[in-house]
Parts: sequence; structure tokens; C-alpha cells
Amino acid sequence: MTDAQLAAQLAEEAGRLLLAIRARGQHCGKALGQAGDEAANAMLVSALRDLRPDDGLLSEEERDSAARLGQSRVWIIDPLDGTREFAEGRADWAVHVALAIDGIAAVGAVALPALGQLFVSDRPIVRAPAPPRPRMVVSRTRPPAEAQCVAQALTAKLVPMGSAGAKAMAVVRGDAEIYLHAGGQHQWDNCAPVAVAAAQGLFCSRLDGSPLVYNAAGTLVPDLLICDPALAESVLALLAR
Repeated sequence: MTDAQLAAQLAEEAGRLLLAIRARGQHCGKALGQAGDEAANAMLVSALRDLRPDDGLLSEEERDSAARLGQSRVWIIDPLDGTREFAEGRADWAVHVALAIDGIAAVGAVALPALGQLFVSDRPIVRAPAPPRPRMVVSRTRPPAEAQCVAQALTAKLVPMGSAGAKAMAVVRGDAEIYLHAGGQHQWDNCAPVAVAAAQGLFCSRLDGSPLVYNAAGTLVPDLLICDPALAESVLALLAR
């Protein structure tokens, strides 16, 4: 099984598990989110340690270990990206399974289980044609000021959405042209989405245009841009002002 096939399989399995937990109705609110996080994390970590025992691992729900820093191959996972959306019964949450190789988001799978969608870095996607007016996905609770400024300059339509994975995959499938985030994420929030987006030819970088680096000692990723390559130069120029 290739790394991409494994990532896809695990993302799908975790998604099915999360849907089953939500359907049981045994938990609600924060307790539902916690139950989902814990169960999906346990499944993913167990599978990766069994099937890729020589690789490093970084998960939102596991205690970090400095041992990963000396490894070339490190799996970076977010068992439930968008815990709030999951707990609220929404569809805009995701499962992220990625493999970083020498600091690059090389392999990734992002599952949107409530939508029945799976995006994998080795599977080509035909994006819908971009409309004349670009669309920008932003946080539904705290859209960054930078995104609002860029949207105003480009007359882009703001599309509020939940998890990072859901927003990034909206750009991947052609439902939006720009995903701009400022204010901090962690490596598990965007490694898998970046792997998928980059494999589809989308532009991915920090807001200053510098490359995204994974398996760094600090897990924080301060900002992120995923967009249609045709818009990258304009967006970066606006951000540099």
C-alpha cells in the first residue's frame, strides 16, 4: 500500500467512526467533540504505529515528542478538524492525514465525512471554472482583517465556513478561489490540506510568500494562503502593502 493509499484509507475510516459516534446520540456539545477527537485519534495513531512503525508522528491529540525532529518522514494528523462544527451537527468538518517528508507536505488525504467527500494528493481533481468575481473562504466565527482587506481590494465574495480542511477543499474543488488565514494554526491544521492543494497545482505559501515548513520544532503555523495560481501575485502584493 502506498503512502497516499494509506492516508486515504485512514481518513475514510476515521470519518466513518466519527459519523457513527455522532449518530449514536450518546453525547452532545463539547462532550461529543471530545469523544470524537479521542476515538478518531486512537484509531489513527494505532494504525500508523502498526503500519508505519519507523516514521515519526505528530497529532493534535497526542503529546508531542522531540524524537520526530530527527526523522525524515513524519505523519501529521488532525483526527477531527472542526470540533465545534462536528458537535453542532454541521457538515464543514474534516479528518486530516498527511505525511511530511524532509519538511514538505508530500502526501495528504482530507476527508469531509458528512459530505461523503475524500480528497487525496495522488487523485487528480477537475476544478470548476473560476467566475469573474473571486470567492474567498474565511472563518465563520473570526475572519481575519487581512482577508477582509484583500477581499475588498479584489471585490471578492466572502464565504464563511468552518474547519480549515473544509475551507481548503472548497478551493481544491473550485467552489472558491482563495483561502487566506491569519492568526495562527498548527501544523496538523493545514499539512494535509496543503499536500492535497499543492498536488492539484494550487498556490500554497505563508502570507509573505515564503514556503510552508512542516515537522518544525514549534507546531504553530502563523498564517496560510491557498489560492488559484492566477490570483497569487495579486494577493501577495496586497498583503505586502
